[in-house]
Amino acid sequence: MNEYGIEYDVVRVFCGPGGREGNALGVVRDGSRIPDQDERQAFAVTLGFSETVFVDDPERGVIDIYTPTARLPFAGHPCVGTAWLLDVPELVVPAGVVGARQDGEFSWIVARAEWAPGRTLRQYGSAAEVDALPVPPEGEWIYAWAWEDEAAGRVRTRGFPGRGDGIVEDEATGAAALALTGHLDRSLNIRQGRGSQILTAPLPGGLVEVGGRVRL
Repeated sequence: MNEYGIEYDVVRVFCGPGGREGNALGVVRDGSRIPDQDERQAFAVTLGFSETVFVDDPERGVIDIYTPTARLPFAGHPCVGTAWLLDVPELVVPAGVVGARQDGEFSWIVARAEWAPGRTLRQYGSAAEVDALPVPPEGEWIYAWAWEDEAAGRVRTRGFPGRGDGIVEDEATGAAALALTGHLDRSLNIRQGRGSQILTAPLPGGLVEVGGRVRL
């Protein structure tokens, strides 16, 4: 509960082995409690997560996603986390229909790489270089990455949204992983942030599958 009197769940998405790390996500299951977009935006600021989801139709999986500064047509870790929480076969976001499935300890979504524009994919020569990066100046969404083991598809990444909203580094970013997978056109095992894990696989027709562990 909070100053709005609204209940919400908090899940961590793309947890590493053993359930560590992951990117926190706020989910308001009863989105009708805050129907106005401006009020949703203000609530997302109050929670302070990189994204907050409002569920408008839990049976159909209709959701609305906000950062502290903007409403998003699609985002990866909110879709993975909400699909796991609601246990639905698909989600409906402004960008389109997102497929969803559960497979053992992993929760998966299927979306289009074109739904993740505006991110600069910046390759470095080694994982150590990515580890050593300072937070870049605001104004550009940078997904820094390097091969840890190219043959095995293992990648080290860090995500810097650059939005000026207080989220200087995103612990785990499904949309950026989607974009990188579309760019490289191969399955990836991504280690992002302090120890989060994202798995991806390209599919026919410009689709990409993105998965990870979710914990309350």
